Amino acid sequence: MSKKVFDRFNKNIGVGRVKESRFPFYLFWIILVTLLVTAGVNVAIILLMQNTKVPAIIQTHLLVFYWLFVAIALTVYVRYAIKKNYDEPLQEISDVTKEVAKGNFDIRIEPIHTEEKNIDYLDVMISDLNKMIEELGSIETLKQDFISNISHELKTPMAVIKNYAEMMQSPGADDEQLREYAGVIKEAAVRMTELISNILRLNRFEHQKIVPNFTEVDISRNLCDSILQFESSWDRKNIDLDVDVEDKAIIRSDGASLTLVWNNLISNAIKFSPEGGRITISQSSDKNSVTVSVRDNGCGMSEETVRHIFDKFYQGDTSHATEGNGLGLALVKRILVLVGGTIEVKSKEYSGSEFIVTLPK
Repeated sequence: MSKKVFDRFNKNIGVGRVKESRFPFYLFWIILVTLLVTAGVNVAIILLMQNTKVPAIIQTHLLVFYWLFVAIALTVYVRYAIKKNYDEPLQEISDVTKEVAKGNFDIRIEPIHTEEKNIDYLDVMISDLNKMIEELGSIETLKQDFISNISHELKTPMAVIKNYAEMMQSPGADDEQLREYAGVIKEAAVRMTELISNILRLNRFEHQKIVPNFTEVDISRNLCDSILQFESSWDRKNIDLDVDVEDKAIIRSDGASLTLVWNNLISNAIKFSPEGGRITISQSSDKNSVTVSVRDNGCGMSEETVRHIFDKFYQGDTSHATEGNGLGLALVKRILVLVGGTIEVKSKEYSGSEFIVTLPK
C-alpha cells in the first residue's frame, strides 16, 4: 500500500460516515431473484413433465436433484460472499497480529475500502490496528535508542575516570598534574551522577511513583530562587540577564518539582547563549493561570529539533553534547504533565529560543 493511499484512508476514516454492517445488500437481491427464477423454472419443469407424461417417480427424482443443485449453488455463492467479506479480512488481521506478537512492527494491513462512501467498521478496525502497530514500533525504537544512548552516556565518563586514574598512577606525575587529573575525574563523576539522578527522576515521574505535593507556591519567589542559583554561570559568560517578575503570584502546585523545571530551562538558556548574549525571563499571571517565559538569543533550533526536543536523550546541537545528557527537557515535560501545566517552544535557527510555561492557578 502506498503512503499516499494510506494517508488518504486515514483521513477518510476521520471524516466519513462509517457503515455499521458489512453485509452486501446486493446479495439479498441476488438470492431473492435467484429463488424467484428457480421457482419459475420448477413450475415449468413440472408442467413440461406432466405434458410429456413422465412417470411420477422420475418427476420426483428430477425435482429433488434440481433443488439439490439450486441449494448447492446458492450455498457455494453465499459461502464465497462470506469468505470475501469476513473471513479473508479477519484472517489477514489475525496474520498481522501474529507478526506483531513476534516483534515485527514494519507490517501494515491494506485498507479494504479507500473511498469515503464505502468505509465500514472493519476499515476503522484496520486503521486503528495500523496506528497501534506504528505506535508500538515507535516505542520499540525509543526503547532501543534509550538503551544505546544510556550505554554511551555512561561509557564516556567511565572511560575518562579509568584513563585519568591510570595517569595518576604513572610515575613522575607532580602534584599539579595530580590535582588536574583529580579535577577531571571529579567532573566525569559529577556528570555520571547527574545522568543517573535524572534517569531515576524521569523514571519515577513517568511511572507516577512520585505524586505531586500540591501546596500554595509563590511562583515569583520560586523562579527568582532558581535564577540566583545560576549567577556565577551567567557572569562567567558575561550574559545580560533581563528579569521581569511580579512581586507575588500564588498558585497551588508542587514547588520542588517546579524548581527542577526552572533550573533546566535557565541552565539550557545559559548553555546555548553566546558569550555576551542576552537572556530574558518574564512571569505574568491572570485570574486562571501563571505564565513563565525563558528566552535566549542563542543558536536557535530547526523545525526538526523542535519536534523532538522533549524526547529522551535527544540533543539537536551536538556541539554542546558534553554539557548535558538530553534528559532535562524530557523531565520538564513530564513534570508539567503531572502538575497540569503546559510548555510551548518558539525557536528559529540563529534567532534564539523561547520556552513558555503555563500553569493553572
